[in-house]
Amino acid sequence: MAIGSVGVVGAGQMGNGIAHVLALAGYEVLLTDVREDALAAAPGLIGRNMDRQIARGALTAADRDAALARIVPTARLADLGPTDLIIEAATEREEIKHRIFAELLPHLKPETILTSNTSSISITRLASRTDRPEKFMGFHFMNPVPVMQLVELIRGIATDQATFDACHGVVERLGKTSATAEDYPAFIVNRILMPMINEAVYALYEGVGNVHSIDQSMRLGANHPMGPLELADFIGLDTCLAIMNVLHEGLADTKYRPCPLLVKYVEAGWLGRKTRRGFYDYRGEAPVPTR
Repeated sequence: MAIGSVGVVGAGQMGNGIAHVLALAGYEVLLTDVREDALAAAPGLIGRNMDRQIARGALTAADRDAALARIVPTARLADLGPTDLIIEAATEREEIKHRIFAELLPHLKPETILTSNTSSISITRLASRTDRPEKFMGFHFMNPVPVMQLVELIRGIATDQATFDACHGVVERLGKTSATAEDYPAFIVNRILMPMINEAVYALYEGVGNVHSIDQSMRLGANHPMGPLELADFIGLDTCLAIMNVLHEGLADTKYRPCPLLVKYVEAGWLGRKTRRGFYDYRGEAPVPTR
């Protein structure tokens, strides 16, 4: 089916980025969030991110204005019902995602495709609670969405070929590259990335190195653009822990056991950049390691 309009559920960092790239690609976008403040702030935030693209010469002011006009914020989840494709980008908690899809179902067109931007939760399980498992799949963007080239496309056990083809077409229209992943815990990127981050936290926990030395070692020794602890702060330590728990529970292998220090940081509410403290303290002029 041809996709012309897209509903995006969630106006956080991921949802804003997804709405941003969809609008630039010419899609009509309905954006919703249960948080009124986040929804009200979204157009301004997206506009400022587009301004950065203008400053780099990657976008014109006319293209920015046209794209912003295609994004319509709405506080009513039901308003997304008439769209051709829905991308759920809410909090990485399965019960919340089930609740969102359950509320959407009575308002959907029969042909509407449902997708989730989940970074780790079973697509088959999410799809099984809807009335259209054959029209459901994983649509996992990388963060920050306007910058990162990859999109993981994940089929559930019931996803049909037409649904996959339609989503693959959207990725191509966005000018991004898709990687097809099977529906196993954390898919490809996070199946590899999160255990590396968790191991870096273990190295910190066991005193192998401090925050600075661990991140510096991976930046300069492995040519990573960001150290693993800096990256964890950027992703959000609560998200990292949630994905490690999915891996540990879904694969039943002790190598995926979340580091106790990661758990402790999350318990403290030190979740990284979004709370201004994580493995680094961001409350001053420059980030300072917390260990």
